[in-house]
Amino acid sequence: MKAHSILISFGLISINLLSIFPLINPSHVAANTMLPPAQSKSLVTGVKWQGTSFPIEVFQGYTSLFGYRDSVEGGSKKEFHLGLDIRSPRGSYIRSWKNGKVLRVFQDPACGISIQIESNDWIHQYCHLEGGVEERNGERFLVDRVGGLEFQEGQSVEAGTRIGRVGMSGRTTGPHLHWGLMYQGQWVDPGVVLREMYIQQSNGALPRRDM
Repeated sequence: MKAHSILISFGLISINLLSIFPLINPSHVAANTMLPPAQSKSLVTGVKWQGTSFPIEVFQGYTSLFGYRDSVEGGSKKEFHLGLDIRSPRGSYIRSWKNGKVLRVFQDPACGISIQIESNDWIHQYCHLEGGVEERNGERFLVDRVGGLEFQEGQSVEAGTRIGRVGMSGRTTGPHLHWGLMYQGQWVDPGVVLREMYIQQSNGALPRRDM
């Protein structure tokens, strides 16, 4: 079944995208780990986002933006959230944002089952997936047999390729995709990127692309 085009998908969530550019205070985050908001905006507005895909097939809203938030462990503790959480039904498919190659597949207590894809200067990370990580003859694979997916580190993927399914692995209180973006080793607000992708398509700067 054909998925929505990027433009249609963005049209469904345009109000959220236009309000997703939060003003944050990065003073408690190491300067070399995060690109400041002004630089993020300058970076993404200078790029033509042709050939990119919204990372989720079934969009149900945003549960946590990039920036400071209350700790998921409760109490008065604050934590800096280095990504964008997108709510979606458990088992729904996740798509690669850009063309690239699988840099790493891994499992850890926070991100759970995860895949990182490298696209030139960009690394995009997808957390809390279904399936598992397997090693065969020294090679690592993300394997989701129920979803019919298997990806090996070093494998090439195209934008819009189904690379995983929304799960509950790692530190999560509900099914969602944690989507993180890094540019030249620094974390970037994914909301700024999505906002510019939407604006360019709304203005006709990018063609429609059916996935």
